[in-house]
Amino acid sequence: MEFPIIVEDFLNYMETIRGKSPNTVKAYQYDLILLFRFMKQRFKLVPGNVDFEEINIADIDETFIQKIKLNDLYAFISFAAKTRNNAQYARARKVACLRSFFKYLMDKVKILDSNPAMELEPPKIYSRHPVYLQLKEAQKLINSIEGTHKERDKAIITLFLNCGLRLSELTNIKLEDIQEDTLKVVGKGNKERTVYLSNACLKAIEEYMKVRSTEGIKNKSALFLSQQKKQISERTVQHLVKKHLNNAGLDSDKVSVHKLRHTAATLMYQYGEVDIRALQQILGHENISTTQIYTHIDNEQLRRASQKNPLANFGYDSIDIE
Repeated sequence: MEFPIIVEDFLNYMETIRGKSPNTVKAYQYDLILLFRFMKQRFKLVPGNVDFEEINIADIDETFIQKIKLNDLYAFISFAAKTRNNAQYARARKVACLRSFFKYLMDKVKILDSNPAMELEPPKIYSRHPVYLQLKEAQKLINSIEGTHKERDKAIITLFLNCGLRLSELTNIKLEDIQEDTLKVVGKGNKERTVYLSNACLKAIEEYMKVRSTEGIKNKSALFLSQQKKQISERTVQHLVKKHLNNAGLDSDKVSVHKLRHTAATLMYQYGEVDIRALQQILGHENISTTQIYTHIDNEQLRRASQKNPLANFGYDSIDIE
């Protein structure tokens, strides 16, 4: 597909100047394709019998973009919800994309006199607790790891559960990134942070290095290698995590690689007496609001809090309350 040059320029700006991750840039590209197809349909510039996915947007230019108003953008978000079945988070991302795109057009390349997305409101996001493994489930997962690549897989899952790494951060670990008990991690926006490795991580990596291939390696600096002796891919890691979750009797449909990151963060917060700012740094979150989802209180904590109420037993036993 040919993209309008203005879209290509924007995506390059977001990646190289703003430091957005490749995944974010890819998502923004998809959102803008969707936007312009919708707008050509809304402005009745394509025949009614043309399939939506076949609408050509290569001819989108400055004149076309200047016609887009705030009400058109709201119509697009409504279309995403009703026709594309986009949930709140997907629609919120589209709003973020539109805000960034039109701000770029007005402030950077100056083809707009006003920004139609300035007052575009994101959908209300209802907070939800992250899905994560309980401590005993995490221990069960680690103890269940067997197979040809058990040392490698155990090191991978141990790092996920101890360090709260993102998938891309783990697959891109290089040998030189590990120095004594520290790991240099390159996160979103190419931002570096230091993660301290627990004894379990160090031991798991040590056991893996004893069996890691030394001959015919195609990516010599990569820590984790695939069966083809190349840097392990994200898809392979997703597959092996799913396999070991199933072997441990855990629900691999509910627990993904990213849920292992949730597990690490939750366990650190619940058991490690880690304050929210320290957890933010460990996870590499840009905004503290992202980290706050891990400060949820589980049912057992609520039960204990209720039982500590000084009136919890009043009138039903002989406890004297002063």
